[in-house]
Amino acid sequence: MRVKLIIDADACPRGALEICRRLGRAFDVPVWTVASFNHRIESDRHIVVGDAPEETDIAVANATREGDVVVTQDWGLAALVLGRKARAVSPDGRVYRPETVAFLLEERAIKFRFRRGGGRTKGPRRRTAVDDRRLEAALTGILQAGKPGK
Repeated sequence: MRVKLIIDADACPRGALEICRRLGRAFDVPVWTVASFNHRIESDRHIVVGDAPEETDIAVANATREGDVVVTQDWGLAALVLGRKARAVSPDGRVYRPETVAFLLEERAIKFRFRRGGGRTKGPRRRTAVDDRRLEAALTGILQAGKPGK
């Protein structure tokens, strides 16, 4: 069973996508991208989905197998792939862990209720070079750990 790197490309910054591609080549791991037809993604292995809510997440989850690595900003999708015994990391290098993902989902639900009630929350912060270095370090560690003999 060959491990693959799957990118939730709908909201993945270009710099993070390039890091994933470079590390995929370095570790000889196939890199798959998944995005709705509204996004133009240059990729040798790309899954195009419709633009219905959660369609990309469903396609990523369905493509994920045990041992795969998924890059996503979506905490719900991270929880799904962790349940499939895959690894998940955010584009800014946060490694999602089974013991902390429930807290993230609870935080997401609280913020959703707050916004639905008329409240406003901050959007994502601007991507930095530190995010790139953290993603590279996290993916390198995960991919090295997955190599045979390690």
